[in-house]
Amino acid sequence: MALRTGDHGQAATNGLKEKVLTLDTMNPCVRKVEYAVRGPIVLRALELEQELRQGVKKPFTEVIRANIGDAQAMGQTPITFLRQVLALCVHPDLLNSPDFPDDAKRRAERILQACGGHSLGAYSISSGTQLIREDVARYIERRDGGIPADPNNIFLSTGASDAIVTLLKLLVAGEGRTRTGVLIPIPQYPLYSAALAELSAVQVDYYLDEERAWALDVAELRRALLQARDHCRPRALCIINPGNPTGQVQTRECIEAVIRFAFEEGLFLLADEVLAGAPAGRGRRAAARAPVTHPAVARPPVQVYQDNVYAEGSQFHSFKKVLTEMGPPYAARQELASFHSVSKGYMGECGFRGGYVELVNMDAAVQQQMQKLRSVRLCPPTPGQVLLDVAVSPPAPSDPSFAQFQAEKRAVLAELAAKAKLTEQVFNETPGIRCNPVQGAMYSFPRVQLPPRAVQRAQELGLAPDMFFCLRLLEETGICVVPGSGFGQREGTYHFRMTILPPMEKLRPLLETLSQFHAKFTREYS
Repeated sequence: MALRTGDHGQAATNGLKEKVLTLDTMNPCVRKVEYAVRGPIVLRALELEQELRQGVKKPFTEVIRANIGDAQAMGQTPITFLRQVLALCVHPDLLNSPDFPDDAKRRAERILQACGGHSLGAYSISSGTQLIREDVARYIERRDGGIPADPNNIFLSTGASDAIVTLLKLLVAGEGRTRTGVLIPIPQYPLYSAALAELSAVQVDYYLDEERAWALDVAELRRALLQARDHCRPRALCIINPGNPTGQVQTRECIEAVIRFAFEEGLFLLADEVLAGAPAGRGRRAAARAPVTHPAVARPPVQVYQDNVYAEGSQFHSFKKVLTEMGPPYAARQELASFHSVSKGYMGECGFRGGYVELVNMDAAVQQQMQKLRSVRLCPPTPGQVLLDVAVSPPAPSDPSFAQFQAEKRAVLAELAAKAKLTEQVFNETPGIRCNPVQGAMYSFPRVQLPPRAVQRAQELGLAPDMFFCLRLLEETGICVVPGSGFGQREGTYHFRMTILPPMEKLRPLLETLSQFHAKFTREYS
């Protein structure tokens, strides 16, 4: 029974004080947020791990978390040089140790000189340490063949996710039919649907073409846009390249078509290029631009920028480079934000939360508002900034650490390429499972056929059919993957996302076990 106003004091005296914050009184937008990557199936995986530790008998001896792109949790070894520089910055007394190479010491000293009080424990400016933003700008210039990058248009962030949410906050406005709509790919990385729900923006789905290896079709973009204009105001278009969860890599021709579409329709472009990886080498000397205030780190003259791209014939093209090379009117007028982080690729430093966004053609007054918004969060984590700096400017051939750095990096990338090929091969040999080529990134998104009786049983349990399949898989094998319904998929199709990160000695039996489970599941419900 609701309490009358005059009863509240007596209720408090009797220990019956009502909660101020309840599910009914909390922000309703937060209740709508869902994040499948760490959703119910992952919570059940944690419970199973606890039960195994307590000695509860299971049909498996460990839970294999293939649900998230957490490279080091899956056993990937950190790159030595990145960790050496970070350790020296965190504990400068180690600069006197003979156990660290001279180039790591020089790099750490250079970074510390740019920190307040020469300490990594000091706040940086809200957009990130100036020296590191300058190094990121040089990296972008090398990546894009000399196209200038201005450090004033670069904001460091707490991983790429933080920067993506900041841009969405700037874009969301209006009410009712004028409320901001954002076009996102389906399947999508659920950060986008979660952020749009929290901001009470309108999610506008466009579907990738599974029959053409998850290709992006401008005709589908136009269909989604025209339908959305009946109930919202679409203002932004998100592209994930390489794809997450789908692993496809966009062609240059596709990127050009997307840019023309965004320009013609008045859409702000959000290019999520997190899974492209950092450069494997360094390119030509950058074109002239505004001088920077710190000396550059000498870089080798090698030019390879496809770290996280495996499939033959696939190549990563940055949206910034393609946009600039398209020339007028696009290059000078199309608004673009591109995102990157140290969480994926050979680095795999997810927990340090280092990332950045580069802004192109943003209104100067809006960019000042973004600076204000960033200042509320004080600054990105400084350890993540350090790792980002080393990732965008790794050792040169003349440096003592070069050989080890290259060997470690190549080993990680070679293994990822082998895992991508193995995953595609095993799944496509399994009746009822079909997997498109994993062209890049670190995920596969196979399509799985489920018997009608399994679909019916899932509906009786109030579960999405692929969630039912994934839960059964977890309970019987200990393999944790994420149902495709958490990423979005066409009606009547079922998928799951699986990372290819487990070590090879675990990945092959994992794939075989999963295939065997699907066969057993199919027999049970046929």
